[in-house]
Amino acid sequence: MGWKNYISRNMILYVISSLFCTVLVYFIMSLTFFPSHIQILKDKDNNFNFSLPISATIIPDNLDVLQVNNSFVSDNISVKLNKDITIKSEETGKANMKLNAFGIPVKNVVLDVISDMKVVPVGMTVGVKINTEGIMVLGTGYVNGKDGATYKPSEGILKSGDLILKANGERLNKKEDLLKIVEENSNNINLTVKRDSDIIETNVTPVKSLEEDINKIGAWVRDSTQGIGTITYYNPYNNKFGALGHGILDVDTKQLMSVEDGDIMRSEIISIQKGEKGVPGELIGNIDKKDIIGSVVKNTKFGLYGYLDNEFLEGVGGTAVEIGLQGDVHEGPATIYSNIEGTEVKKYDIYIENVNRYSSDDSKGMVMRITDRELLNKTNGIVQGMSGSPIIQDGKLIGAVTHVFVQDPAKGYGIFIENMLKQENNM
Repeated sequence: MGWKNYISRNMILYVISSLFCTVLVYFIMSLTFFPSHIQILKDKDNNFNFSLPISATIIPDNLDVLQVNNSFVSDNISVKLNKDITIKSEETGKANMKLNAFGIPVKNVVLDVISDMKVVPVGMTVGVKINTEGIMVLGTGYVNGKDGATYKPSEGILKSGDLILKANGERLNKKEDLLKIVEENSNNINLTVKRDSDIIETNVTPVKSLEEDINKIGAWVRDSTQGIGTITYYNPYNNKFGALGHGILDVDTKQLMSVEDGDIMRSEIISIQKGEKGVPGELIGNIDKKDIIGSVVKNTKFGLYGYLDNEFLEGVGGTAVEIGLQGDVHEGPATIYSNIEGTEVKKYDIYIENVNRYSSDDSKGMVMRITDRELLNKTNGIVQGMSGSPIIQDGKLIGAVTHVFVQDPAKGYGIFIENMLKQENNM
């Protein structure tokens, strides 16, 4: 009997320990993904339900008129994060929300009150050309020397993803600039290289190639890239635009491309490659390289940003709409604006199936399904080139299409518009 009691007690302890560990892991993961910065709109009821079994202390800081759950706050106030919370401010500024677990501070969150703003949803596909900051290294390789030996002059010196900014003190704007300096120098060439966020100085010695009888350093490089993407919105007050909803990655290095400058050009969709299970589809278009309608300033993980020309915007027109923050987004019907044929932008029905306000990937804040029969017939769902298509729900711009589910092209991810707008504010 004692042995059975011992087994039972240990089983109970094991179950309790397992449950505790499960709850602890869930709690830690929830805090890890809980945002450190939350935007709310001035003069609006901003509703939240964080569904976390902890409390928070809201500290007004420089906000003199702040309401929490419809009560004016003049001092710190404690709230439960497993219940609905309404926050409203009559002025812009910042407040702090300190998360507490078992009376212990565990995280500080900034509440940023911003002015209500309106932007114009676009949904038009355009040609995009971006020039990198310096010359991007794609990889290194061999050079067959005139002496019959094989050399690797750049091995251990240059890495895939490096940006060569200068060679022998001369600024490099295109890969031809680098090739010219290499061909004219047989001795060590000093290179100024940007690697991640570090600037390093290094040297490489060219080798005279057997096949072409010119100096080479055994590195593959690129200075620009181009393709088709969709403009999400433009700001009618300053002509700034946001597009794609995700950054442009180099096709070889898979790294975010560092932009020096770039152009936005008119394009026309001429055909569609439908998406299939396991094979993403694609919009195929012609880019008019001579018809430049805007400039690119930034390439970030939240999208592409820059300025559109007045003449182009006069032709686009469009009506400015309010933005919807994360708290406004909900499961249910919505629409996207997309340009899948010619130059015409049309509205298509979707259904938002899931809203993930604490995703570790900012470009995957919501999951949507295409429900529009016309769009499904023509594309089978979301295809490459539609990234950036604006998402409208309840008359507000809430985000943009970013990715397709490769195994189910009718489904995809979207980014919250507030994440895109944060980047525009830093331009």
